[in-house]
Amino acid sequence: MIDRIVRPALLYWALIFGLGFALGTARVLWFGPRFGEEAVVLVEVPLMVLASSLAARWITHRYTLRGTGETLAMGALAFAVLMAAELTLTAALPGESPRDWLHSLVQMPGVLGFAGQVLFGLMPWLTRPRHPIPGL
Repeated sequence: MIDRIVRPALLYWALIFGLGFALGTARVLWFGPRFGEEAVVLVEVPLMVLASSLAARWITHRYTLRGTGETLAMGALAFAVLMAAELTLTAALPGESPRDWLHSLVQMPGVLGFAGQVLFGLMPWLTRPRHPIPGL
């Protein structure tokens, strides 16, 4: 059971974290200074939610995760790994402390990003197959 949840959760996390890292780098280095942080986050979050939806749907289908418990566990584990990775990056990179990072989650535009991360965690459950998949 554990391996049944861990593999898809880590794959889901890796796909979305990789995309988020690329978009976040572009936001911080190029687009944020030019258009403003909030404006860029308003574009970035829907893209991340869409990517999360597509990845979650594909992974839950690929690993035949259908139940509420399985899909919530997958999303919860992926969300926990995401938060740990964010905290680790914050601690490792100069310019922001873990305390600053936590504080940013309740201020704009951080609250928008955090809402997207919560949706990321829920997406395997939200997009799970609701009926048996033919041929499986």
